[in-house]
Amino acid sequence: MIKSGLIQMSLPMTEGEGTIEEIKAAMEAKHIPLIEEAGRQGVQILCLQEIFNTPYFCPGQDKNWYASAEAVPGPTTDRMAEYAKKYNMVMIVPVYEREAAGFLYNTAAVIDADGTYLGKYRKNHIPHTTGFWEKFFFKPGNLGYPVFQTKYAKVGVYICYDRHFPDGARVLGLNGAEIVYNPSATVAGLSQYLWKLEQPAHAAANGYFMGCINRVGEEKPWNLGRFYGTSYFVDPRGQIIAQADEYKDELLIADFDLDMIEEVRNTWQFFRDRRPETYEKLVEL
Repeated sequence: MIKSGLIQMSLPMTEGEGTIEEIKAAMEAKHIPLIEEAGRQGVQILCLQEIFNTPYFCPGQDKNWYASAEAVPGPTTDRMAEYAKKYNMVMIVPVYEREAAGFLYNTAAVIDADGTYLGKYRKNHIPHTTGFWEKFFFKPGNLGYPVFQTKYAKVGVYICYDRHFPDGARVLGLNGAEIVYNPSATVAGLSQYLWKLEQPAHAAANGYFMGCINRVGEEKPWNLGRFYGTSYFVDPRGQIIAQADEYKDELLIADFDLDMIEEVRNTWQFFRDRRPETYEKLVEL
C-alpha cells in the first residue's frame, strides 16, 4: 500500500506586486505548509503542480521570465530534497529548467525519500496556440520517458499537454511505471471535459495509477481564465478514487494498492495483445 499526495495551489501575488524572485519565493513559501502537512500525514510520494513556484506565464511572451529558470538539480530541488529527507517522502518537483543559455525546459525533478536526486523528465509535447505560447519559453524534452525506481514505487511523469498524446503514456507503461504523475496548468474551457477523459483512459489502457494535478484560481495580469483544480487520483481500472475541490488550495491524499496493477493486467492483457509490428504508421515523420 502506498499513500500518495497532490498539491494544487493558487498564485499568492500578481506580477506587479513583486519581482520574479519575490513571486517565486512567495509561491514556494505558500506550498511549504501543505508539504509539511503531507509529511505529517505519512504521504510517501508527493507531486506538485506544473512549474510549481512561478505563475503560468505562457499566456504572454515576456522574455523576462527566462530569468526565472534554474538548474536541475539546483537551489529549488535542493530545498525540496530537505523535506523529502525529513519526512521520508518521495517528491516530484516541477520547475522551469535552465540547462544553458537558450536551453530552457519545462521539467519535473524526482527526489527519492532519502533526499537523493534521481533524475528528471522534460515535457516532450509543447503547445503553441492562443494563450499557451509555450514554444516561446520551452524547448521540447530530449530525455524520452524515463521511469524512476523510488523507495516506494516505479514512478513516471507526463506534464500537462503531454496527456493529449497516448503514445508517451504507453511508453511509460512499457518502461515499467506503476504510478504516473501529470502536473498541469489547465483552465476552464474545452480541456475541462478532456481532463477527466484522457487520464483515466491512459490508466486503464496501461494498467497503472495516475496522479493528476491542476492549479486553482486566476492569475493576473495574464487573465487566461480560471484554473479549475479538481486534481485527482485514478486507479488502473480507470476509476477516479479521490478528487480535490475546483476552487481552493488543497492537499489531496489517497492510498494505492499496487497489487491491483497485476490483478488488472492479468484480466486485461493489453500488453500481451499489442501488435507493434502493425504500428509503423505511428513513427512515420
